[in-house]
Amino acid sequence: MAAAFFALVRRDVVLALRVGGSGGLALVFFLMMVTVIPFAVGPDQRLIGRIGPSILWLAAVLAVLIGLDRLFRVDEEDGSLDLIQSTPLPLEVLVLAKTLAHWLTTALPLVVLSPLLGLLVALPLEGMAPLMLSLLLGTPALTCIGAVGAALTCTLSRGGLILAVLVMPLMSPVLIFGVRAVNIACGLIPGSLLNSYLMLFALTLLYAVIGAAAAAAALRNRG
Repeated sequence: MAAAFFALVRRDVVLALRVGGSGGLALVFFLMMVTVIPFAVGPDQRLIGRIGPSILWLAAVLAVLIGLDRLFRVDEEDGSLDLIQSTPLPLEVLVLAKTLAHWLTTALPLVVLSPLLGLLVALPLEGMAPLMLSLLLGTPALTCIGAVGAALTCTLSRGGLILAVLVMPLMSPVLIFGVRAVNIACGLIPGSLLNSYLMLFALTLLYAVIGAAAAAAALRNRG
């Protein structure tokens, strides 16, 4: 089971890197948002520093949404999804494998480059590591719950907007606790940084279970 799981992850990662698209597009979108919003806010560095964590996390949420509609749709169109479903592995495990591959190619680059982009929004140095850690703990939850919307819309030719409407409300708790963690680390609000990390980790575990089960059920009943 483990060999088949990682084989599917490797397949999707190789295809994403070879074809390109969502991963690079998500990174460019993330960079554009972080670059443009400070111009709209104005030259007030203190104001930009206060809303910097919100800008970074909102950009990450929207960037993760890019390409989610293709998570299952490409395999549905070329028939690969039927072949994947015919394997002895539970469909829930296969959904987790494809979700992990999407996270590795789309969200992980954002996590790695987030400290550099934090400089563009005047994020204090003490907030860089908490920003990375909060994104590392929280972005898997975004991808897992996004997989449900991707499964529900995989038979639609243009399901990106519907997907966003379906999953954005469920992504809100991750956004709230992610921004809260960075704000606490920067001293902008009082609170426990550890509790925010634990909430993000709990949401990732919860959404991984719910997302895998719900996405698998949607794929079984697609049509």
